[in-house]
Amino acid sequence: MLIYLQMIESEEDKSKFEAIYNQYRFLMFSVANRILKNEFDAEDAVHQAFVSIIDNLNKVGKVDCPETKSYVVIIAENKAIDIIRSRKHLSGEELNDATHGIDIPLPGDNGLADAMAKLPARYREVLLLRFDNGYNTKELAKMLGMTQGSVQKLIWRAKDALKKQLEKDGEVL
Repeated sequence: MLIYLQMIESEEDKSKFEAIYNQYRFLMFSVANRILKNEFDAEDAVHQAFVSIIDNLNKVGKVDCPETKSYVVIIAENKAIDIIRSRKHLSGEELNDATHGIDIPLPGDNGLADAMAKLPARYREVLLLRFDNGYNTKELAKMLGMTQGSVQKLIWRAKDALKKQLEKDGEVL
């Protein structure tokens, strides 16, 4: 953790990061390990996630709140998927977004939450970060290691997939 703290200038931000680190590191590792099925790779994903969190620390409000928890889980999941993606790229295999990510239980209200839960992880994550956590496309691009145009296209695809899922579920649009 000392390495991370050296990357942060203000004492207030150091304190906030330390609280995030202590509260969420095991959860982030668990998420990454479930996706990667390799402890060493999961540690790499968590490290990359913490570096990303440091870069966006000013966007984190309270440490102990649902928004922060969803943010750190999404970032850890994304970094784990990026590791898989880089390996698939090297091996020439295709990566199907629908097959990766953590499973979330269906909320059971037969509405928007159910439709979101049925989306591929990548789509669900970008929609939550954009519309629930309030990050703009420029911030998402930096956070996810993508171009702003790629983020916009991903959001468009995610919204289209959500619309189709809602129509499939018989929800009125």
